[in-house]
Amino acid sequence: MKKLLQKWLLGTVGVLISLSSFGQINVSGTVTGAEDGKGVPGVSISVKGTTKGTNSDGEGNFKISVANNKAVLVFSAVGFNSQEITVGSKSVINVVLESDIKSLSEVVVVGYGTQKKSQLTGAISSVTAKQITEMPITNLGQAMQGRVAGVDVAQSGSKPGTVPKVLIRGRRSFNAGNDPLYVVDGIPLAGGYEDLNPNDVASMEILKDASSTAIYGARGANGVVLITTKRGAPKGKTVISYDTYVGVTDALDKIKLFNGAEYAEMKRESRRTIGTYKDANGNLVPTGVADAFADSKLFEAVELDGIANNRTTDYQSMMLRQGFQQNHTIGVQGGNEKTQFYISGGFFQDKGIIPGLDYSRTSLRVNIDHQINKAVKVGISSYMMYSLRNGANRSPYGATLAQNPLAKAYDDQGNIIFSQTSDALLTNPMAELVPGAQVDETKKYRIFNSIYAEVNILEGLKYRVNFGPDFNTQRIGRFIGAQTNDIKGGNPKAADTTRLGFNYTLENIVTYSKRFNKVHNFLFTALHSIQRDNYEVTGIGVQGVPVETQQFYNLGNASTVLDYKSSLTEWTLNSYMARINYDYNDKYLLTLTLRRDGSSRFGENTKYGNFPGIAVAWNLSNEPFMRDITSLDQLKIRASYGSVGNQGVAPYQTQGLLGRTSYAWNNTAAYGYRPNTIGNPDLRWETSTSKNIGVDFSFFRGRLSGSLELYQTNTTDLLLSDQLPTSVGFNSVTRNVGETRNRGIELSLSTVNVDSKSGFKWSTDFTFTKNSEAILSLYNGAIDDPGNKWFIGYPLTEFYDYKKAGIWQTSEADLAKSYGSTVGQIKVQDTNGDGKITADDRVLLGSDIPDFSGGITNRFSYKGFDLSFFVYARVGQMILSKFHQNSNYLQGRYNQIKVDYWTPNNPTNEFPRPNFNQEFPAYNTAIIYFDGSFVKVRNINFGYTFPDKVAKKFGMQSLRLYTSIQQPFIFSSYRSKYNGVDPETSDGNVNNDVTPATRVMTFGLNVKF
Repeated sequence: MKKLLQKWLLGTVGVLISLSSFGQINVSGTVTGAEDGKGVPGVSISVKGTTKGTNSDGEGNFKISVANNKAVLVFSAVGFNSQEITVGSKSVINVVLESDIKSLSEVVVVGYGTQKKSQLTGAISSVTAKQITEMPITNLGQAMQGRVAGVDVAQSGSKPGTVPKVLIRGRRSFNAGNDPLYVVDGIPLAGGYEDLNPNDVASMEILKDASSTAIYGARGANGVVLITTKRGAPKGKTVISYDTYVGVTDALDKIKLFNGAEYAEMKRESRRTIGTYKDANGNLVPTGVADAFADSKLFEAVELDGIANNRTTDYQSMMLRQGFQQNHTIGVQGGNEKTQFYISGGFFQDKGIIPGLDYSRTSLRVNIDHQINKAVKVGISSYMMYSLRNGANRSPYGATLAQNPLAKAYDDQGNIIFSQTSDALLTNPMAELVPGAQVDETKKYRIFNSIYAEVNILEGLKYRVNFGPDFNTQRIGRFIGAQTNDIKGGNPKAADTTRLGFNYTLENIVTYSKRFNKVHNFLFTALHSIQRDNYEVTGIGVQGVPVETQQFYNLGNASTVLDYKSSLTEWTLNSYMARINYDYNDKYLLTLTLRRDGSSRFGENTKYGNFPGIAVAWNLSNEPFMRDITSLDQLKIRASYGSVGNQGVAPYQTQGLLGRTSYAWNNTAAYGYRPNTIGNPDLRWETSTSKNIGVDFSFFRGRLSGSLELYQTNTTDLLLSDQLPTSVGFNSVTRNVGETRNRGIELSLSTVNVDSKSGFKWSTDFTFTKNSEAILSLYNGAIDDPGNKWFIGYPLTEFYDYKKAGIWQTSEADLAKSYGSTVGQIKVQDTNGDGKITADDRVLLGSDIPDFSGGITNRFSYKGFDLSFFVYARVGQMILSKFHQNSNYLQGRYNQIKVDYWTPNNPTNEFPRPNFNQEFPAYNTAIIYFDGSFVKVRNINFGYTFPDKVAKKFGMQSLRLYTSIQQPFIFSSYRSKYNGVDPETSDGNVNNDVTPATRVMTFGLNVKF
């Protein structure tokens, strides 16, 4: 019976196995690579629409069973294009996978042309459209921060419309400017990039070394940012896209001030210091003890009421609100073989966290390309923009910091109390927010065009003409009402300023390309360019506006004209350029560039300058002896050398200018003109000469790729004001003197950490930058200029001041007295040890240049879900905190930031004892310098892309929903230890009226029809 049961069970299992395999088709085969024909291990082979799958073995072989002949096998592997194959009647399927190392064949804009990334010889970094739209940004500068090695982007505060400061490989010049050149669709921008809609941008290329920037000559000394906007597609149906997000903005935190009780005690302590806080018997009240009689003599009635009721009036919370951001862009993209178009309309709005501070931008873009015939092509890129900014020149937040927290902001009926105490300098900051009390409105209109015609003359020979007119109009209206801190009940003021700009560029370009013997590739580019700029300013300021609702719209009714102005500034740049690109069999690459620029800004003797560049590269990975290294995709070594100029000096500096002067003519006031500046006809370009060595690499089918750069830039003939003896009647003359140097290292890495057959993918982008500045010489050679804080061998901005050594303690009373100080006051370092504190004791404290900066972006995706987060760090720089200078009086008159100050009961070494007899502590500049290092989580983004079949149900091609949070965390000792704010600053100074850092939470939608 037992044997019979065993046979029955075995038979049943056999039948079940047979049934389960009924209709199954066994498929086997080999997966090889197209480049070398070798088997590819680890290829994911899955049955589409199921969870079934397998992987190829070490030789590329695989076996898999499918349900029927309609099954579709999906072959995928990192570094290869995926393939889908229907099984059909085949039992053996051999697959050849094509390489998908996109970074090597990617086309990069290089200025007056494009090149494959594998053929680049210069130091060029790119920011893609995906990176630009990956997080909600208000301008293109934010898209570069932490994502491009060698580019330092810093923004002070969160005021709507604020534009970040962008530096490429550090500062080179004192007076000629350090801003890079921005080129949009081939036309140099005369104004800023902040007017552009980021959603219109297809890519940005950042040219960093002199060989790459030499094609822009006199304007390329500080690097070049090439901005390419989106264009139509030659094939396929018209695509309509809608990209939007809305979000709320909150202050990340507030400044920690003394509360009501703490302010009262600080005020008492300031009087104890000078011996005036006494009880009814005339005895000095000790620290930590409050005496009713002494308080009655010290505090006003409203303050005593505040003390009795334990009141703390929080002006910061009253002023701050929840802000709002929204962005909408609708794009239409399409075309055919003859005509392609891209049309977009955009609206962006940022309502700040302080009422009256906001920014909005409305834009329209039309890009059209049309092939007239086989030889002629024409096109236009036209961008129109209108922006409205309120509060560009206002910073009401700073006024909340000094307000008396014991006072009341509103009376019992809810009306603003304009003067809460008897202090004539303090008025209620909430009065500044009353609608119409303060108006600061900037309207801007801009039309920027890039128009071209292109003619194919012969095979390989092409002529192109570019014309780029740029119209820019600004109107700045300013009104200050009577009930404001500026006027304090006086006559209202108003002003109106209009700025009109017209800039155009006209370029003629000839290119000739030829391939010889299938291995020699030659490209020649020649250019003539002219750029002209016309800029007018008119303005008038008045006082005594009769009706405040007129604001600045009827200045003729005002009783007094305060000032009026008008000016015209013009300049012209005439240029010639030639460039040769040569490569031998995509292994040995050479680029030669020469540009000659003539600028009207310079003297008759030196209007023209020549700017050459040379670059070479060796694609080692294309050498036969490297092809056996299967893990290597690309290895290229580059070297470049070149010179570029800087014409950033203001026009007319080469001429002797006149200045207006007044004198008495027979007891009557009269005006005349006198020589105001000395002209210099030999004034010429600043010249930056750069050396660069770079390595580009890619391994493991693109799993690890990146670049490494080493560079040095020397800038000579600096445009400086050379000091003159006052006996000649002038203080200085602009000359070409001095030299600076920049050295640095840059690293960019991209990795694919996980790419599993289940669909989970994790990739990382990492950038690292270290740049060091140094002044090599000034007008007197290698001699320091302490007056301007310029020191040989140190950066262009160096903090030079007294160094804090602590606070004088009780045991040091005699020593403090010998230095002219007292216990509880700031002790500074006696650097030279001469027993006294003089200007000679100042030392070099640090610089606003970081030791290094960098960013890391991690991206995760799984079956439609995507998550990314971006962290940015700037480490080693010093900042000057004006919060600790202008909002740290320790006098007992105004409220201030909360600090750990010295008292007999608290012998700290942090901050000095309050003292009513001094407006600021003696040597207070010794306590305003801090480590400005920070790490920011700049963005966390989480999204979901719906499956195509779901999107199609709604008539869409694709649909993605996402949410993001910007700047949720800032890690900095300046904030956590010293009660500071956001340490990010564009000039090394953290101003005490800066708008607080914000956290932005948004919800967005990307849809295509």
